[in-house]
Amino acid sequence: MKDFRVLFIYPNTMMATLVPASISILYPCLKAFGIKVELFDTTFYKTAEKSFEQRRVDLLQIKEFNLGVPLIKSDIYKDLNKKVVSFNPDLIAITIVEDTFPLAKSLLESIKHFNVPTIAGGVFTSLAPEEVMPYVDIVCIGEGELALTELCDKMSNGRDYTDIQNLWVKGHEKKPLRPPINLDHLPFLDYDIFRRDRLCRPMMGKTYTMIHIELGRGCPYACTYCEAPQIKGLYAEGGHTYHRRKSPLRVLEELKHLVAKYKPDYINFNAESFLARPLEELQELAIGYRGIGLPFWCQSRPETVTEEKIVLLKNMGCKNFQFGIECGNEQFRRKVLNRFCDNEQILETARILEKNSIQYTVNNIIGFPDETRDLIFETIELNQQIHPTTINCFMFTPYKGTVLYKYCREKGYLGNNAVHQLVDGTELNMPSITYQELKGLQRTFPLYARMPKEEWARIGFAERFNEFGNRIFQELREVYYKRYFS
Repeated sequence: MKDFRVLFIYPNTMMATLVPASISILYPCLKAFGIKVELFDTTFYKTAEKSFEQRRVDLLQIKEFNLGVPLIKSDIYKDLNKKVVSFNPDLIAITIVEDTFPLAKSLLESIKHFNVPTIAGGVFTSLAPEEVMPYVDIVCIGEGELALTELCDKMSNGRDYTDIQNLWVKGHEKKPLRPPINLDHLPFLDYDIFRRDRLCRPMMGKTYTMIHIELGRGCPYACTYCEAPQIKGLYAEGGHTYHRRKSPLRVLEELKHLVAKYKPDYINFNAESFLARPLEELQELAIGYRGIGLPFWCQSRPETVTEEKIVLLKNMGCKNFQFGIECGNEQFRRKVLNRFCDNEQILETARILEKNSIQYTVNNIIGFPDETRDLIFETIELNQQIHPTTINCFMFTPYKGTVLYKYCREKGYLGNNAVHQLVDGTELNMPSITYQELKGLQRTFPLYARMPKEEWARIGFAERFNEFGNRIFQELREVYYKRYFS
């Protein structure tokens, strides 16, 4: 396959520099067979008025920062066409999440006249393949490492490829999923296909060279707003277990390789719930990590947190921990979100992190179906009882395939509205609260969550998107920065 060429397209949210694990592992898989691979990455093109991270700055979710990477000024579609001409690929592969599907469609439309075979993969593609198929020739459902290499092999040798597991070739039937791959058998992640400045990542107002290490795939939990349980369900239909982890030894070997190669100053442990693993595995990781010694970031859930595990993280060098509150009402969390930890577990998680001097970020979501203003203020009240370094407030987004997407459809809340980024969510036509009210609560959420209640009356004015409300918000923003971001 040495003469075979694959062009990856990564339609990304503007200036979102979190490097995708998908391309970082598919690239070395193909390279191992001698396949020539190049990438067209949209990250630094101006595809929106404001970047996702800048929107979060505006909403007081993160500190102001300067990434130090300029936007590409040339036309994204002309540049993609030039890339196809110069590289002359035999196959074009694109990875898609629902947030970037509109951009992906427009990119694919701009190059369809080349008549190069196209394949799409990614979470959205796996859960809504019928929506993606009109724009490509092949859809990959589930994991792509083995499917893509087999496809390249058969295409390069002129053989029939309509029978490959995990693939749906246009005009043919979908093929069943093969068993999930053993993660320890994969090659190490390889970021060489990306520009070096794609490893830049803002945190706490500073920019770090950050590498991301994949610890596992899947999640043991089944939140109704998340796509992970649905991917797990696809594999369960074929009798396969999707959720699994890399062994500690493999993680440490890969980390040492990546640190030596890319010389980062920060590590992101990429796992849905880092602490949802046996204590013995964490201890083995902690011992081996002493030789690496770099600060790192990870996320987990309150029900996985114990003091013993957090002390391990502290001794390893954990600088920032992230966990989700999502909604402050326990009954709503259980009944609607399928999350069963109680508020005391959330408060205890915060206390343990604070006791061990680990900075932490909490995630909140507002605008769930049938949520009310009173329920949102229960979430705010819970945030008031803890002392996170940063507070995220995202808008609910009903991703296709999820339980809550189906619920919103059945209730008639969704209409034909497109999915946006987590910052904007999706405008639902529900009677309990308006989208405009949700946007006002989103921008004032950190103010309500951290400022004394005596100031809440003034904060209420800042919910309004008029001249007076905007002025009050800017005044409160300056106060917030001095008190909580200094």
